[in-house]
Amino acid sequence: MTTPFVAILLASDADLPQVEPALDTLSKFKIAYEVKVTSAHRTPDILHQYVKDADKRGCCAFICAAGMAAHLAGAVAANTVRPVIGVPIDASMNGLDALLSTAQMPGGIPVATMAIGKIGAKNAAYLAAQIIALSDAELAGRLREDRLNNASAVQERDAALQARLAQKD
Repeated sequence: MTTPFVAILLASDADLPQVEPALDTLSKFKIAYEVKVTSAHRTPDILHQYVKDADKRGCCAFICAAGMAAHLAGAVAANTVRPVIGVPIDASMNGLDALLSTAQMPGGIPVATMAIGKIGAKNAAYLAAQIIALSDAELAGRLREDRLNNASAVQERDAALQARLAQKD
């Protein structure tokens, strides 16, 4: 039996700092992942082979980070029916070129497109976790607990703010 995992593909190793929040989030939820540098344009045969192999080995979702023309997520989506989550990277034009390249996919080849950069990477990991949680009740519970913890943290910050404001009166 294969261990489910998330495949994280980077168009460049220089994108790793922008994608590290995804790695941290997947680790927090105890989700296996692997990271690979590959290119839709420079190594298309290697990319195609990796996607096919990852499918066979139990990949549940692909997270693809790329800047500029950002064709990586689309090239992956063309080769799998697994969910593909695109993370645009700010390599030029404040990342808008990558955002549009990732979002504008032809009908039938969907790519879930996140925000540009680190927040997008973190949300990509959360989305991958939610996809996996559809068939993993324990993971779904960890996600619900995380949401409750986030809500509690906001309430604590509000209480501290209210106490500070009350002291000024």
